[in-house]
Amino acid sequence: MKLKIAVQMDPIARINIRGDSTFALLLEAQKRGHGISYYTPDKLSLRGEELVAPVQPLTVRDEVGNHFTLGEAKREALNGFDVVLLRQDPPFDLAYITSTHFLERIHPNTLVVNNPASVRNAPEKLFVMNFPQLMPPTLISRDLDEINAFRDQHGAVVMKPLHGHGGAAVFRVMPQDMNFGSLFDMFSVTFKEPWVIQRFLPEVKHGDKRIILVDGEFAGAVNRVPAADDLRSNMVRGGAAKATELSDREREICATLGPALRERGLLFVGIDVIDGNLTEINVTSPTGIRAIQRLNGPDVAAMIWDTIEKKRAAK
Repeated sequence: MKLKIAVQMDPIARINIRGDSTFALLLEAQKRGHGISYYTPDKLSLRGEELVAPVQPLTVRDEVGNHFTLGEAKREALNGFDVVLLRQDPPFDLAYITSTHFLERIHPNTLVVNNPASVRNAPEKLFVMNFPQLMPPTLISRDLDEINAFRDQHGAVVMKPLHGHGGAAVFRVMPQDMNFGSLFDMFSVTFKEPWVIQRFLPEVKHGDKRIILVDGEFAGAVNRVPAADDLRSNMVRGGAAKATELSDREREICATLGPALRERGLLFVGIDVIDGNLTEINVTSPTGIRAIQRLNGPDVAAMIWDTIEKKRAAK
């Protein structure tokens, strides 16, 4: 089966191909003979009922500094594609939300991965709150009294933006921390939304597992170990990728999440787990599949395309 695919993503010239999951998906799609077209989210236009974009034929190569070739742009209606990969990184802002409204108009006749309505309704730090039994104690608030009560109960906490990504603006706040007042003021003026306050898990020094689920089933995992002088384990922040196996608790987490992900059409999902505690469910642009394969893990990109092809064949 040869599919006509469009990928909505951030500028391809800027990506780090060694860690970029979208690039892994594109390599696998090309290997299977699918036709790939590329556009950036700012190029989407809705004219009446027709969703269009100037798309460019895309060829990819696993060569740093020489990883893509783009053809001439041509205006096309996106409902003429078999699959659209919704693969842009956060920030999860109004521009991002608008693009999901646009893409919702062509899904599921054109299969959008992931389901754009579910992407819009499942921000990674909010959707996870549907599963409090799997999480560390967590508060989402910007109310000082509520935050102080939470800190009094749980001691050291982590504060992070509700719609942040890549480990940006993540802080550990200790009991009686003299910096807390300044951090509270900074968060208050920087973010209009409430933010996340979560009990600090000291076991993060041993790693923060990124676990990939494909159509609700476990597909692969990598342990991201933070640098000795950093709280954050994100690989873009210097976290080291290590091979790992799932614990019984982590398998329980996957089994609990699976039906909810399938129900929402969230085909490619990355979850973060620290010491058996679920902290995030990433449905926008999860990383990790290239690191998993480099560590002799499964070929998650192939598993994703197997699933996409199966869903298209069933239409």
